[in-house]
Amino acid sequence: MESIQVDHVDKSFQSGKSPVEALKNITFNVKQGELFGLIGPDGAGKTTLFRILTTLMLADKGDAWVDGYHVVKDYEQIRKRVGYMPGRFSLYQDLTVEENLSFFATLFNTTLEENYELVKDIYVQIEPFKKRRAGALSGGMKQKLALSCALIHRPSVLFLDEPTTGVDAVSRQEFWQLLRGLQKQGITILVSTPYMDEASLCDRVALMQNGSIMKIDSPGGIISQFQKPLWAVQGDNMYQLMHDLRHDSRVDTCYPFGQYHHVTFNESTIDIESLKKEFQQKGVHSITIDRTEPTIEDCFMELMNQ
Repeated sequence: MESIQVDHVDKSFQSGKSPVEALKNITFNVKQGELFGLIGPDGAGKTTLFRILTTLMLADKGDAWVDGYHVVKDYEQIRKRVGYMPGRFSLYQDLTVEENLSFFATLFNTTLEENYELVKDIYVQIEPFKKRRAGALSGGMKQKLALSCALIHRPSVLFLDEPTTGVDAVSRQEFWQLLRGLQKQGITILVSTPYMDEASLCDRVALMQNGSIMKIDSPGGIISQFQKPLWAVQGDNMYQLMHDLRHDSRVDTCYPFGQYHHVTFNESTIDIESLKKEFQQKGVHSITIDRTEPTIEDCFMELMNQ
């Protein structure tokens, strides 16, 4: 059964004299109980899509359904059934943790006690700060409070728009563990993120860029489609090395990846030792060129170049 269905959705905004296409012919489905990721940089269209699916914005074209309800005709039913955590912290900064939770519970005619089992694993981490104002919480604690408020009415579908942006690595890891726990309780989760490493934590992902979906598959399925041998290249002058690689006719793609440059070549066989000597003659030394396994980010970059 499908929890989310999106069918040929378009959305444009007026910018000056010319419209900007935020979403272009978006089509995908999310299965019930699935953890589905929208992966892409800022400006890819993720937030616009979230606002359409949570009935906060109308699409120009196309249709969408959440939990079997149409996002326009049945918007009242959808609002009762979904939880939404926007990208920016949007709770009341002057209210305490406890007051924020009580307020959102009242909106849905429920209480924290009634749905405590659902939010218990999250709430126990912020309960020691329940008398603290939300504005005085750390980034990780704000994140957990916002998630608790989004869950307070026991939604069947949860929308999380870049929930880990701006929080530390430990909080990011803890947050994804919480999402897996929620998924086990039968909640369908649609999460967006600009972090490519988080894609591997989803059941399936849609890679987005400039308002379009480039690929939908499981993380492993996407990586398995990366065809060319990938090389990790490093030297003592990384900027010059990147310049030389990008101007070498044998190089197909080259882009920075952490402390390396990830490189693919046009030729099936490359004389690595000869290549090292050529770059050394150009002034780059201590060069290493080793095979490496592709990641989701490598696949994303490859799709962008097609």
